[in-house]
Amino acid sequence: MITYEPIIGLEIHAELMSKSKMFCGCKVVDSVTAPPNTAVCPVCLGMPGMLPVINRQAVEFSIKVAIALNCDVQHHNIFARKNYFYPDLAKAYQVTQYEQPIGLNGWVDIELGTGETKRIRIRRVHMEEDTGKLTHENGRSLVDYNRAGVPLLEIVSEPDIHSGEEARAYGIKIRRILRYLGVNSGDMEKGVLRVEPNISLRPMGSTTFGTRTELKNLNSFRALADGSAYEIMRQETILRAGGAVVQETRGWHDSKRITFSQRVKEEAEDYRYFDEPDLPPLFVDEEWITAVAQTLPELPDAKLARYQIEYDLSPYDAAVLADEIRVATWFETAVTVNSAITPKTIANWVINALFRLMNNAKLTIDEISITPEQLVELLGLIADQTINQNSGRKVLDEMFETGKTAVSIIESKGLTQISDEDALAAIVAQLLADNADSVAAYCGGNKKVRGFLIGQVMRATKGKANPRLVNDLLTKALA
Repeated sequence: MITYEPIIGLEIHAELMSKSKMFCGCKVVDSVTAPPNTAVCPVCLGMPGMLPVINRQAVEFSIKVAIALNCDVQHHNIFARKNYFYPDLAKAYQVTQYEQPIGLNGWVDIELGTGETKRIRIRRVHMEEDTGKLTHENGRSLVDYNRAGVPLLEIVSEPDIHSGEEARAYGIKIRRILRYLGVNSGDMEKGVLRVEPNISLRPMGSTTFGTRTELKNLNSFRALADGSAYEIMRQETILRAGGAVVQETRGWHDSKRITFSQRVKEEAEDYRYFDEPDLPPLFVDEEWITAVAQTLPELPDAKLARYQIEYDLSPYDAAVLADEIRVATWFETAVTVNSAITPKTIANWVINALFRLMNNAKLTIDEISITPEQLVELLGLIADQTINQNSGRKVLDEMFETGKTAVSIIESKGLTQISDEDALAAIVAQLLADNADSVAAYCGGNKKVRGFLIGQVMRATKGKANPRLVNDLLTKALA
């Protein structure tokens, strides 16, 4: 039986977060919430005689991305017209880059489920403009041109991906880099980041590509992984039955979990590319590239490695904190507040306590009222035994809900930890006397009773007893 090898190349379309559109002065607005067709002008509507002008900020964002993706930034850039008719394309052509894009020959490393890494090559990074947005309802189609002309960056991988899960890992990696650079929000539900895999199968060992299909405008990484997996299975079923795969564009039906045909896939010659006559060549010199490179932040892979070395974090903890740049910035601010509180302690509280509260409230790190300084203040109160860990978690919950400081909550609730050895020794002695049967069971070899007795002490002190001191006193008393 023939074994087939899936071949996947991924196209990622990322809207750039510039203030204005790619070739005109129209403001870039939220295409979901803004009133339709209010951020438009004769240029982005394709009116006759209108001349486009290149957006410098969009070019610099594109250079940033090309550098971060290890591309060769091209000095000589040419914009081209990609001709096709569709209702969301007012001009009946899209201004894009074809033969001379901003970036070539890049790569990123992705992490596989086995713990290994794999290098995915990037063929090209090119600038273009986005199209309008179609809404289909009640048997009619409505078009909103607010999004038409928004700067768009297309990132095209080489066909180095061999499964839906690899495609997901690659997509997540690219999204993380774009968010770190501050050039794209990564909000796939709003369509500002769209992924489109090109999928084909070939016999294992063959170097000839099979007929490919493209899954269009996927808006989640789950859809990317599942849609790719389904399409691989669908194509293999066709080939094993002796059929032929048709080159076409397909969609992903999220509820039915299947792909469906949309239209026959075009070839490059169908678009009749030619140089955009209204735009001059764009020259990007070394001085400009160097200036942009100096604005790049520390990128995710470098931050991940540094967290493990500098902060002694586990690979898992480092990955969780480095995943989102706003979380990483919040964490690093906290680390600088009090050198007596270790980064590992802060990481543990952020990941296990703060994230739980954020998830329950559906808030991001920059939407919460707790500051890095306030969290470290709380951890300092735990470290100097003003309160214990259990009380600390309760205090953090109230800080999150009310915005109050740890000190004010501790004072108002009377949560100061009991560390008076004589007072706790008396409580331990009384509870052992009250629970003679449990003491006898412990002395008879039932060591699990010890946990019950510690719990009784904590209950008697309303959770405020110093746990370490309780443990020591109980050990002595039971001995």
